[in-house]
Amino acid sequence: MIRTPADILRQTFGYESFRPHQQGIVEAALAGKDVLAVMPTSAGKSICYQVPAIALAERTGGLTVVVSPLISLMADQVGALRQYGVAASCLNSTLTGAEQADVLHGIAAGALTLVYVAPERLDDPALLTVAAERGVALLAVDEAHCISQWGNDFRPSYQRIIEFIDALPARPPVMALTATATKAVRDDIARSLGLRDPHSVLASFDRPNLKFLVERPATRKAKDARVASFILEREDQSGIVYCSSRRAVEELCDLLRRRGIPATRYHAGLSAAEREQNQADFLYDRARVMVATNAFGMGIDKSNVNYIVHYNIPSCLENYYQEAGRAGRDGTPAECLLLYSPGDVHTQEYLIGQTTRDDLGPDELAELRRRDEERLRQMVFYATTTECLRARILRYFGETAPAYCGNCSNCLADFEEVDVTVDALKVVSCVARLAQRGRSVGASTIVDILRGSRAQRIAERGYDRLSTYGIMSDVPVPRIRQVIDELVVRGLLRKAAGDYPTLSLTEGGVAFMRSRLVEGEPLVLKVAHGKPRAARKAGGRAGGAAGAGSVPEVTDQQLFQRLVNLRGELARKQQVPTYFIFTNATLADMCAKYPRTPEEFLEVSGVGAKKAEAYGEAFLAVLAD
Repeated sequence: MIRTPADILRQTFGYESFRPHQQGIVEAALAGKDVLAVMPTSAGKSICYQVPAIALAERTGGLTVVVSPLISLMADQVGALRQYGVAASCLNSTLTGAEQADVLHGIAAGALTLVYVAPERLDDPALLTVAAERGVALLAVDEAHCISQWGNDFRPSYQRIIEFIDALPARPPVMALTATATKAVRDDIARSLGLRDPHSVLASFDRPNLKFLVERPATRKAKDARVASFILEREDQSGIVYCSSRRAVEELCDLLRRRGIPATRYHAGLSAAEREQNQADFLYDRARVMVATNAFGMGIDKSNVNYIVHYNIPSCLENYYQEAGRAGRDGTPAECLLLYSPGDVHTQEYLIGQTTRDDLGPDELAELRRRDEERLRQMVFYATTTECLRARILRYFGETAPAYCGNCSNCLADFEEVDVTVDALKVVSCVARLAQRGRSVGASTIVDILRGSRAQRIAERGYDRLSTYGIMSDVPVPRIRQVIDELVVRGLLRKAAGDYPTLSLTEGGVAFMRSRLVEGEPLVLKVAHGKPRAARKAGGRAGGAAGAGSVPEVTDQQLFQRLVNLRGELARKQQVPTYFIFTNATLADMCAKYPRTPEEFLEVSGVGAKKAEAYGEAFLAVLAD
């Protein structure tokens, strides 16, 4: 008897209905159509090719090949699928020759439904031979934005996927999936993969269960203290802290450990063995905090990440939203905190200036850097805006959004409008006086001059003789920096690119000095004061891979904790991450539905036949007790 996609979704994965867009994508793939799907993290992209993979294997015996960029992603997905009873494996550089031979034999024998492949493995003639003989029923390209040279995470190996497709005796339907892609990147994906009249999906980027927060610590010490306090306030929760440099990762991880926080680290400077061990400690909840560069995380499907902290500003909103989206993957409420400081922007500007690409000519490289600078500029706008943070993100990705979400630090803050025209005039006057002397300096030096610093370098360069020297000695440094940032955002000051980003007046700044107005109005700064208001309840969705509806609110915390403890015991015995057993959303649904029989247990969201058989008796015993 041939199972329908709905049967597979329910019986294998334990979900009663598809999430938005999933069913259309599944049906298109089964009808032999190409697919281009842009869906945010946690929208359930994996289910879009996993359900067709099972259906096609049952109907035709064909193989589904999934091209995936990271080894961690493959291991995570394969482990989770095996818990559901799906015959899956992977091919990558970590496998020995004998292990790779076993996978190839599994493909040839028809024993595997689905295989994850690193793009570099597609060059292997042995893979092409067994895949061609078996028959590729579907080829899925995960993280498809990696194929675009204009994207934020370009990988040249992705551009060879088309060669593998063309070498197959019969072209399979091709499915391209990604979480973030502008129109230019979407067009690049379709062209580079040779998609034919694809079924296209551009899902809403909104993640209602995520709470977005931006804070501006005045100093490095204050930033460190804020990270530690934020994590200590969430002592039973799991989170990731992203830093822009290896050094920052090392120093912050050491700091958290000194505060008694079980943290580990991940960056490209560590040995492969240590990276693998540290990642395992995090996935298996032995370390509840991962401090990492952006080398960590793509494809990590750890569903119980409760928060993401960005210690430094990312290079673009694409990267920020992808990294922030690793929180709350099972639909439960989660927090995303960005700590902003202008110095971090300088670091990103420096990195953009160091960009090199052997495959691009001088003009193309210059255009790439220009695009990267614009993406950074939009990231800074997000970090400094007083508008709704969610709306800023959604509009960047071309989606209309209401002006108020009720679940971000700006919507929850009480802002006071402060007329900073006089302070702003003092800042631009200082920049102008320096320009008259043929000098241009960075924001830190501007602050020192205005506050009357007695530093030796200020006197040596004669800055203490400027008419603007010391005229803001009573104004706190953070306020002056905030005014400078606002002047840059408004286009009244220009920040130069390069190693030493100096400030200069624009035509708008000159006009402001004359008129004391910006677009006919005084310069007003919104300043948050008082404690934030309570957030509205987030309308999260259940199911890490699929499922629809809201995650039930847990009213019996004692029962929920007993289920969590049981899940932990089972995970330790099997040596798998806890979320491989059940997600937090599934445990919450158990608490809400209170199943008493094996039949009722199968009605819990996220409980399929294989998991019910493996774990039903143990969880029903706790529920009965």
